Amino acid sequence: MIPAAAAAHHRSVNGAATALDAAEPVSSASAGESLVPAELHPRVTLMVKAHHDFIWRLLRRLGVAPADTDDATQRVFMIAARRVADIAVGSERSFLFGTALRVAPETIRTARRQAPLDDEAHERRDSSPGPEELTAQLRARAVLEEILTAMPLELRTVLVLFELEQMTKNEVAELLELPVGTAVSRLRRAREEFRAQLKRRNARLGRRQADVPA
Repeated sequence: MIPAAAAAHHRSVNGAATALDAAEPVSSASAGESLVPAELHPRVTLMVKAHHDFIWRLLRRLGVAPADTDDATQRVFMIAARRVADIAVGSERSFLFGTALRVAPETIRTARRQAPLDDEAHERRDSSPGPEELTAQLRARAVLEEILTAMPLELRTVLVLFELEQMTKNEVAELLELPVGTAVSRLRRAREEFRAQLKRRNARLGRRQADVPA
């Protein structure tokens, strides 16, 4: 992780913990969520420490914009904090995962309504000057995010867990609450969809280049 990203990530962890502390005395009865009993505060803190990085990466890979990822991560843990009494011991990651799957598309929809995509600004970010290797990594990451975002959520999710999070098929099946065979079948479909999306993207680029006057 590059220094700037490391600093931002550190702020994100601290921000999640701070947000949880601030939320603890706030009643959420109107939303059907319980307060966080004092004896459960240490458990919430442990959830943040143990699962923050996973949830942050998951939200990014599910298509949440960089500028919105910290807030979305905090929202996931805020929900978990208010529901902590209902989360079975040992099921923390599963609860956070399911919450992230709901928060991600909501965050993306809100961002699209509030600030339509600025293609020119996006191009400027992708072409920021820097060492050649870093530039190549940024471009590859942008392509990966573009393809993942174009995939259906259920296929995108399983591909992220298998290929990027490097989970085993049993771990993915457990997290998704699927039979192992179904998880493996979904992964096969996800890989096929990824290749199809990449092929379509390359074809579009080829057509654009062919349209550019020599």
